[in-house]
Amino acid sequence: MAEVMRPEKFDISNDTSSLASPELLHVLAVDDSIVDRKFIERLLKVSSCKVTVVDSATRALQYLGLDGDNSSVGFQDLKINLIMTDYSMPGMTGYELLKKIKESSAFREIPVVIMSSENILPRIDRCLEEGAEDFLLKPVKLADVKRLRDSLMKAEERVFKNIKHKRELEASDIYSQLKRAKI
Repeated sequence: MAEVMRPEKFDISNDTSSLASPELLHVLAVDDSIVDRKFIERLLKVSSCKVTVVDSATRALQYLGLDGDNSSVGFQDLKINLIMTDYSMPGMTGYELLKKIKESSAFREIPVVIMSSENILPRIDRCLEEGAEDFLLKPVKLADVKRLRDSLMKAEERVFKNIKHKRELEASDIYSQLKRAKI
């Protein structure tokens, strides 16, 4: 007769690499200004984040595979935890990028932060209403980045705990079914 494994013996772990090492938080930073890109990249790296920078909303969509081009990065392999984008960019604004991301089933849950040097309340409200996680005024400060990173880590921890709890319940249910079936 096969041994019935107690729930404690089931491997209910999940890939926690992004939680165990905060430096693995991956941020996609979008800004048309090379100076601002370098600045935000430096702030994010100092805050122990992995950073990918692109110079336009169009390039961000290409990177995410949302441009309709099949040769783009596959989002199954892409782990982005946060997108930070400038509001004012030529071609496509950060607001338009935000809308496209929130319309995407693959990326709608990723927090998007809009950055701008202009403190225009209707613009800020519109971005937040469309689903932006936050709106930061430039120049972005190290304290802003740390706050975002800490908030993101707490959110990821909650998600992980929920997944772990669900798997524990499933394992317990399987154990009960096996015990009833006397396998």
